[in-house]
Amino acid sequence: MPGEVANSTSGPGPDGPRRAAVLLPLPLAGAYDYALPAGLAVADGDYVIVPLGNREVMGVVWGQGDGAVDDSRLRPVAMRLDLPPLPAVSRRFVDWVAAYTMVPPGAVLRMTMSVSAALEPPRAVTAYTLADPMPEAQTLSPARHRVLAVLAEGPPRLGAELARDAGVSPGLVRTMAAAGQIRAVALAADPPWARPDPDRAGPDLTADQQAAADSLRRQVADGGYGATLLDGVTGSGKTEVYFEAIAAALAGGRQVLVLLPEIALSAQWLGRFAARFGVAPAEWHSDLAAGLRRRTWRAVLTGAVRVVVGARSALFLPFPDLGLIVVDEEHEAAFKQEDGVLYHARDMAVARAHLGDIPIILASATPSLETVVNADTGRYRRLALPDRHGGAALPAITAVDLRTDPPERGRFLSPPLIAAIRQTLEAGEQAMLFLNRRGYAPLTLCRACGHRMGCPDCTSWLVEHRLTRRLLCHHCGYTAPLPSVCPGCGAANSFVAVGPGVERIAEEADHLFPDARWLVVTSDTLTGPKAAETLVRQVHDREIDLLIGTQMIAKGHHFPWLTCVGVVDADLGLAGGDLRAAERTYQVLHQVAGRAGRSDRAGRALLQTFDPRSPVIEALVRGDRDGFLAEEAAARRARGWPPFGRLAALIVTGHDAALVDRVAADLARAAPRGPDIDVLGPAPAPLALLRGRHRRRLLVKAARRCPVQAHIARWLARVPVPGTVRVTVDIDPYSFL
Repeated sequence: MPGEVANSTSGPGPDGPRRAAVLLPLPLAGAYDYALPAGLAVADGDYVIVPLGNREVMGVVWGQGDGAVDDSRLRPVAMRLDLPPLPAVSRRFVDWVAAYTMVPPGAVLRMTMSVSAALEPPRAVTAYTLADPMPEAQTLSPARHRVLAVLAEGPPRLGAELARDAGVSPGLVRTMAAAGQIRAVALAADPPWARPDPDRAGPDLTADQQAAADSLRRQVADGGYGATLLDGVTGSGKTEVYFEAIAAALAGGRQVLVLLPEIALSAQWLGRFAARFGVAPAEWHSDLAAGLRRRTWRAVLTGAVRVVVGARSALFLPFPDLGLIVVDEEHEAAFKQEDGVLYHARDMAVARAHLGDIPIILASATPSLETVVNADTGRYRRLALPDRHGGAALPAITAVDLRTDPPERGRFLSPPLIAAIRQTLEAGEQAMLFLNRRGYAPLTLCRACGHRMGCPDCTSWLVEHRLTRRLLCHHCGYTAPLPSVCPGCGAANSFVAVGPGVERIAEEADHLFPDARWLVVTSDTLTGPKAAETLVRQVHDREIDLLIGTQMIAKGHHFPWLTCVGVVDADLGLAGGDLRAAERTYQVLHQVAGRAGRSDRAGRALLQTFDPRSPVIEALVRGDRDGFLAEEAAARRARGWPPFGRLAALIVTGHDAALVDRVAADLARAAPRGPDIDVLGPAPAPLALLRGRHRRRLLVKAARRCPVQAHIARWLARVPVPGTVRVTVDIDPYSFL
């Protein structure tokens, strides 16, 4: 773990001017030394503005400076910003993540300073209230009367809000202020944050829930680092249990961070939080408006925000008094950052808890094998919730053998699944069809010559999205209309869709169940928390009979009337060479099946498969999660795969394929070898061309205790890499594309 920086940088240097090391949020090798002008005192963690080239940039004081730069060459710190310092634990975390992921610390700092506007003082905003004296009523138009009526109902209103509520233009509001008919007032830009009430009564807990909640409360009250796996079946009430740990942290005056894998799916979670604590938490995700992001970041740093729920990037917010971290659905691959700084938020959250000496809760119905092994070996403790809340039973899971019960020609839903959905809808209940494939069809080809529509910038087929009448690359975002003439042979109107996506399943469902009200739910249609909130309301109000979607509907939702789930292609995730393919498939199918029967109505799930005897399908049908994990662990242990060994990937990319091949070959020749480490490759990545860049991969396979980062650092130092080629290191890779 990197050493701590000094406590103060304001004292005079022994042989020259005072200096400070300033880390900039840029991918540079380390902190730069700057001179401290007379009268300027700074401490470690202070936010400062410094010159860099011909511009000024914001950075953070990272120590006293190493003196490597001659005094005469030092440039002065321009100013210190009037902000609380970046907490010491956040600085240690930046250094730790940088060392672990093998990126410059400035690249990690950039994630903690992701909202530069938050470093600037908040500006007062203009609001409007009633004038004194009031204008003569007979001189006003009906529109101006409406403005006064809105202002008479409460406190001063922002101009845009006032115009919206009064049904007038913002220009009219400004005109009335200029005429003295209403009065402009200055308001603080950042109103106070409402604080959650830890003493507010929560729902009644079962005996198992109460025992787990009491244990978590004691751990939070006692303080200190400790990782707990909250292992509960779907619908067991894990959220209500860890809410009690949150209450204990709030009662102790500490901040709390809750990480969710898909913040777009947080609508129900937010409602449950508000019901338990009286107010909503602060949110942190990419869909926040710029002003709210600025306000939230600053409020976290000052301690005004007590609870944050967010995506993986929320882990890098500058909490000064973090007392608890919760990682919900800890098994989710969405916690892995696949561009920029490559990290797994669950693992980094554990490191952050360790650095801060605070508890962390990892919650899941299908915990990752890494977490299970840590619990089995005593590194984590385990709290189990084996039963669903309220006496609800787990759904009955059945495998539908597509070899004996195939769909009609050109269709994708088997007779047993159709019958189950029809029976569910006739009973007035809701159903779900799951297929983890967006769009209408994964492949579009010419029936005359076989030409396939591919992405010009990626080794990927274009996916037809019939709802938008476009072909789309799901890797780089390239889009094009479906051509009327084949570019391969010139045949007109010869393209045919091959295979199903969710849009094609919706088309089939519409034909089979014409009276059902259905909705397609994917990342294309569920574009943020507001859309998720609308979805939850529609399903709860029973405006939707049939949900058809991807993994966006596989987790987190509680729909009391949803009793039947159909998985269109249970074998889909098992294709390819991903070492976690079986584990991930089990997790997603278990989670999607768990959406059924979460209330007092019995649930069932039907899995369409061509291999009902595969270990994954058999384990799901038997309900034998622990047996499946034991077999998976034995297979990986025998081969030295994670979590019993270590992996790291080197991805070599560039626009010149020959140059990329040369660098990859040079790396292979210089690769470290030994009894505890081996290097496989180079080989073209499955996506050998991505966004116009050619890609080659090398895979480092090492023993569990092998210092992989040190080996890779020495390795890379031996191989010159041209500036037009990039070598990216991915420690603990999750994607092998």
